[in-house]
Amino acid sequence: MLSLFIQCRQRTVTFLWNFMILYWMTSQIICCGRPNILFLVLDDFRPILRSYGNQLIKAPNIDYLARNSVVFTKAFAQQALCGPSRTSFLTSRRPDTTKLWDVHYYWRKSAGNYTTLPQYFKDNGYHTESFGKIFHPGIVSGHTTDYPYSWTVPPYLPSTQQYKMKKVCPGPQGKLQMNIVCPVNVSTQPEQTLPDIQSTQHAVQFIQKWTNQSKPFFLALGYHKPHIPFKFPEEFLKLYPIENIKLAKYPTKPPGLPSVAWNPWADLRERDDVKSLNVSFPYGHILEYFQKKMIQSYYASVTYIDDLLGHILTALRKNGFAKNTITVLLGDHGWALGENQEWSKFSNFEVATRVPLLVSVPGLTFDLCRLPQHVSLSKKAYNKYQTTDGLVELVDIFPSLVELAGLPILKTCPRSSFNITLCTEGHSFVPLIRNATRLDINPPLKSWKSGVFSQYPRPSLKPQENSDQPKAINSRIMGYSLRSQNSRYTEWIQFYPNNFTVNWNKVFAKELYIHDTDPEEHYNVASLPSYQDIVHKMSVKLRKGWRAALPKTSSIPPYSTLHT
Repeated sequence: MLSLFIQCRQRTVTFLWNFMILYWMTSQIICCGRPNILFLVLDDFRPILRSYGNQLIKAPNIDYLARNSVVFTKAFAQQALCGPSRTSFLTSRRPDTTKLWDVHYYWRKSAGNYTTLPQYFKDNGYHTESFGKIFHPGIVSGHTTDYPYSWTVPPYLPSTQQYKMKKVCPGPQGKLQMNIVCPVNVSTQPEQTLPDIQSTQHAVQFIQKWTNQSKPFFLALGYHKPHIPFKFPEEFLKLYPIENIKLAKYPTKPPGLPSVAWNPWADLRERDDVKSLNVSFPYGHILEYFQKKMIQSYYASVTYIDDLLGHILTALRKNGFAKNTITVLLGDHGWALGENQEWSKFSNFEVATRVPLLVSVPGLTFDLCRLPQHVSLSKKAYNKYQTTDGLVELVDIFPSLVELAGLPILKTCPRSSFNITLCTEGHSFVPLIRNATRLDINPPLKSWKSGVFSQYPRPSLKPQENSDQPKAINSRIMGYSLRSQNSRYTEWIQFYPNNFTVNWNKVFAKELYIHDTDPEEHYNVASLPSYQDIVHKMSVKLRKGWRAALPKTSSIPPYSTLHT
């Protein structure tokens, strides 16, 4: 009898919660129309925020957004390179489906004419606009940043981004250099501004002018920082005294690391200040003082972007959009800051694939009376977050936003989907949002994803000059990585560039990192006899792929069943 009573009580609570969500969604659409979408993408942005446990970073505006969001603590990119990652999450297809593992092809021509996230909202009555870097520019997005497919009007690209590879950084004896560490006096820069300042100004103008418009908007704002060069207003540097900067826990190359897994960070080596260090290729060690300067500049770049985001959140509030705008903030992939002697991205390591992901839904993740606003750097933040450690991937964002906006739900792609324009290789994480916001009636989901997947190509077993960004036609090895709740397993297998297929029978190297005891992924235990059972199980799971890792059942009915 007691168990029957508990079951009935749980069903009643679940029904009431579902009814509340349905009532909220219905009232939002009837009263305010479809919700607006604010889609914020930061470049090379690792989860380095207060909401992820870093107390040193000063990012009060993002932190305020985090406290009004659900914070996904285990979110992962499908590939740690801008073009493939952005194409993947904007189409909700994985790199093996988009046929994009580098930055030299346009998926609409090389793979399929897939419907994108903003395109789907555009097709369903939204005004879609892009400011800054959303799609990777150039051939990856058809030299049009996917206009007019995805955007109502041509995207805005900041004019000063053209100086990314120019000598505009202060150097010794007053000379200008092309540096990686580049704090600047903005007034001395070309056009007396910076790319992310330009994008912010145009996005704010859009919000101010959109008042009283009948259509909902999908506003995508892509920041170039903290991507290198670390070019930011010099005043942000003083917030991070060099004596407070700490090196990575393990700043040296792991002894058991397969050579194929090593990223020689060639993108750093072409910068003038790094060249002057004369670091040997491929395993040379950067001097500690310069490591600290790069870490310091990365932190300052994050605070610089946070300050700009404050203007966006303030504009939303002042112009009456905060109550009806779903906000998503993410990084397109991570960035290594000296962990295991690695820098940059271009790998399958946790520091390269794990990203921050914040999703704020008015009335669901925060009280409508408590709106995001521009917060002073001096304001003391409090550590109160709604978090979920459910495994999610960036391909999950597309179906999740569709569901939250009340649009027709996406179907899961079949195994062969090259001729299907609209489907998803992700899985809506709305159940995780609902689960994280249920407070005292918060039973854990009985089933969720058992693993998430990333990959990276290599041209050879030994590091070469092009190991970090090989063209697909030059790649001979593909590293496939599976992240479970407590471990990461990677296999490096044979890749055939002539027809873009792989040979799972030819395995060049394996990696296994147990995160319960080795969160820094310093000890590869794949070859140890005591871990062979785990290696076998993870290998089977990796080869079965993402479909086999999807939730089988859920303790909460699918959110899509609430929509009529």
